[in-house]
Order: sequence, then structure tokens, then C-alpha cells
Amino acid sequence: MKNNSELKYNGENIDELNLFETLGIEDNIEIVGFKGNIENVPEILEKVDSIKNNCCDGCIIQLMDATAIAGKKHLFHGVIHAILAFKRGTNLANDLRIEIVLRTSAQRQISKALDVLGLKEKQMDIAIVLVNCPDYFIEELSEIFIRDDIVLKPNLSILKEIYNIPEEELAIMAVDDILIDRTSALIVEL
Repeated sequence: MKNNSELKYNGENIDELNLFETLGIEDNIEIVGFKGNIENVPEILEKVDSIKNNCCDGCIIQLMDATAIAGKKHLFHGVIHAILAFKRGTNLANDLRIEIVLRTSAQRQISKALDVLGLKEKQMDIAIVLVNCPDYFIEELSEIFIRDDIVLKPNLSILKEIYNIPEEELAIMAVDDILIDRTSALIVEL
């Protein structure tokens, strides 16, 4: 995993835990933030696909509404669960990009997941997940959007509303942990 050395699990650097090796994940995962004005969602997705299509097979680029993300840890957790779901054959979607959206939003229905995390035609904070993509893709995405990792910082009041999180739950758990628990609950429901 590149440039995510600040990601911690139980206080430890994720890279040092050898989680990927233990879980059998060989994918290279990058999580970055951007700001952008989305005037036409299909056109933006076509531009992003053209970046991917000019390079390599097996590369995944998924754009999501960063305001519905409770930080890199939350998004990273959703990505890992999506990859593991495909490895186990328990995926809910036929496409890893959509599975990432489902797992991160803790939804079982694609339409609900896209309502929460999908792109909208407006000025947006955008979280982008890159799986098995070359480093220079971030530079190419910077030609479409403005790089800003600050958009990945959680906004508690927005997240409480989006995910209907009660104050009582927030009194005992951090918002990212609440959403990670909800993502993990999808596995139990299968």
C-alpha cells in the first residue's frame, strides 16, 4: 500500500502488521481526496475511464462523495471488505468498484449505496480509491480535479445525518468505528 503509512489499526501502522499478506491480498491500494465541479457525471466517469483504459488491465478507480466518508480508515476498511468478498465469492455486486461503494456505505442495495456515496452534479468533495494503478494516475486525476486530502476528514454533523447515527452511539464510539462496524455487519448478514 502506498502513501497510507498514517493508517493505523489498534495504534499500529497497517504496513507493519502484514495484514495484506495474512489476508492474501496482493492489491496495491491508494486513497486520495480531491475537490471538483461535477457538471455531468457520465462525462466525468468517461474521462476517468479513459485514464484507466490508456494503461492497464486490472486497475480500479472508484470515485465517491467524500462527505459520506468517515476518513481514510473507514474507506480503507470498505475497500478491504470488498476485495475479500470477491476472494471468498460473497460479493454483493459483479463489479469491484460497486462492491467498494456497497461495503463502504454499509448498504446491501446498489441504489441506496449510490444515493449515499455516488457522484452528484455539483461542486463536490471526492474520495478516490485506486487499486493496482500506477502512481502517475494521481497526477492525471489532478488534471480533472483539485487534489485536497483534507476532504477525507470526517464531518460529524453530516455523517450523523447521512447514516442516522444516534448521539447515544456516538457517546461510546467514534464515528469511523461506528461505520466500520456497520460495514462488518454486512458479512454477518450474508
